[in-house]
Parts: sequence; C-alpha cells; structure tokens
Amino acid sequence: MPNAMPNTTSNPIHDACLNACNECAAACLQCATACLQEANPQPMAHCIALDLECADLCRLAAASMARGGEHMLAICALCADACRGCAAECGKHDMAHCQRCAEACKRCADACAAMAH
Repeated sequence: MPNAMPNTTSNPIHDACLNACNECAAACLQCATACLQEANPQPMAHCIALDLECADLCRLAAASMARGGEHMLAICALCADACRGCAAECGKHDMAHCQRCAEACKRCADACAAMAH
C-alpha cells in the first residue's frame, strides 16, 4: 500500500513562501488591530476588511504548504492576489502599521506567486 502522506519535502521557494505567509498574516492582524484603535476607524473599514481576509488566506496557504495539500498551488495563487490587494490598500495610508503591512503583503505576494508557478 503506497504511503498516503503528501510530499512535504521543503525547498527554498516553499520555505520562503511559508515564512512570508506567516509574517504577512501577523502583519495584517496587527494592522487591523491598530486601524481599529485609530481615533476615527470608519475610514479604515476597507483596510481592516482586506487585512482580515488577507490574514485568513495567508494562514490557509501556510497550513496547506505545511501539509503538502492537494490545492496548495491554487491557494498560493489566490493568496498572492489577496496580498496584492491588501498591499495596495494599506499603501494608501501613512500610518506606520499600514506601511509595514503593505511591505509584508508585497513580500508575500511575490513569494506566493513564485510558489504557484
């Protein structure tokens, strides 16, 4: 009977993507929390929503990569798209937490795109 465990042998592209996803998820959650603590968080509603969605997809991508999931490449491609959108939105705001998030999202988008291709 063949081994049912997926091949989770890591390589530099895989490792970079896994790390970028974990770092991006943390940056997005920190950004959303900081946005909610702004004096007037209402203008940040779209940023917060994208932060939360991006964090969810980054965590899903990291989990799929960790287990060598069957849909890992498709999830990474979707994660790259979400990261690009979040980076664009966060990049519009001058707050340091938004700028940190935008940079983490750009790194993650690049890493996920490399993984998906």
